[in-house]
Amino acid sequence: MEEIVLWEDAVPNAKQSDEREIIDKVDIIKISKVQTPSLKPFLVPKRMATGKAVIICPGGGYGMLAYDWEGTEIAKWFNTRGVAAFVLKYRLPNSKSILKRYEAPLQDAQRAIRIIRYNANKWGINKDEIGVIGFSAGGHLAATLGTQFDNEIYEKDNMIDLESAKPNFMMLIYPVISMRFPITHKGSRLNLLGDNPNQTLVDQFSNELHVNSNTPKTFIVHSTDDKAVPVENSLAFYKALKKVGVEVEMHIYATGGHGYSLATGTPHLSTWTDRLAQWLNNF
Repeated sequence: MEEIVLWEDAVPNAKQSDEREIIDKVDIIKISKVQTPSLKPFLVPKRMATGKAVIICPGGGYGMLAYDWEGTEIAKWFNTRGVAAFVLKYRLPNSKSILKRYEAPLQDAQRAIRIIRYNANKWGINKDEIGVIGFSAGGHLAATLGTQFDNEIYEKDNMIDLESAKPNFMMLIYPVISMRFPITHKGSRLNLLGDNPNQTLVDQFSNELHVNSNTPKTFIVHSTDDKAVPVENSLAFYKALKKVGVEVEMHIYATGGHGYSLATGTPHLSTWTDRLAQWLNNF
């Protein structure tokens, strides 16, 4: 299947600019200045499909998207488990084409899950088994979707938008969770909220503050020695989920740093996908 454009007509929260999307294919594929948000589908043959589907939010500090490293390569792994996958190319808040920088990524994520749910029968997907996975800043977007799926942040204008934007499960891999100092990732906070955000905005996008009993069950992976995104992000989210009785499984590795994706070639760390596969098989 070809890429699916999220917004058929006008993109919400957007303005005309001379900005152009940039695709850098050195080392890994990095996409910045996203102008046309989209979903890249990776469906599975009917004979091996489990009915589950996931939206994949690549990381990149809300400044770029590590599109293959934490996107298409992850989709291929999910396909081996019988799970349909959709890589989300979401707008980045430092784009000149956006009006309210902090709203654009969540608008795209809400629209993405609604598109998948709307087309679930056609694509062989159970509309009650659609999850989201995010890496680093993509983990922040995934957690924001999981805690703020019912925030009405764009005008609903067709049948797609009548679908629920709630993910049925979340997977957060070395995620940014909080915008609060000292645990936040400064680059993600700067790109999402700007130079000097007020406390209300900081709290709005500190996802540990928005967990409730309706938050989806969650799987978390982090490393103690993560120098970019402190492990305290995952610990805070775990604690918030546990407090309200939401099912949560967390794996913290002693070493691994940050941004390791599938961790191919790092034997102890690469087992995180085995843990995830087991978790997915439990429901």
